Amino acid sequence: MFNFDEANKMSKEAVGVAAESYSALSKGYQAIATETADYSKKSFEDGIAHIEKLSGAKSLEAAFELQTSYLTSSYEGFVAEATKIGQMYADLAKDAYKPYEAPVSKATAAVKPGA
Repeated sequence: MFNFDEANKMSKEAVGVAAESYSALSKGYQAIATETADYSKKSFEDGIAHIEKLSGAKSLEAAFELQTSYLTSSYEGFVAEATKIGQMYADLAKDAYKPYEAPVSKATAAVKPGA
């Protein structure tokens, strides 16, 4: 026979788990958005500073050195930032899944033969 109290309890647990997961997603996406905005701002400011330095170059060789240095540091900064944001997305996925670990384990154990 259908047990309404048990169904109500399970429904409340499911809503709680979904709320925890949503909270983790919200915090993670906010952190990623903040990090991306900060990087964009810094990158723009670095570009403006580079243009100012480049406009003051006394020779073609000096301009070439400045440009090479800027491109190298920009590339290294981009790779570091991409790695950092990739790790933030991986952490976000782990944090969003964490509330579901216990219910999934419980459900898996319940359907295993001999359980």
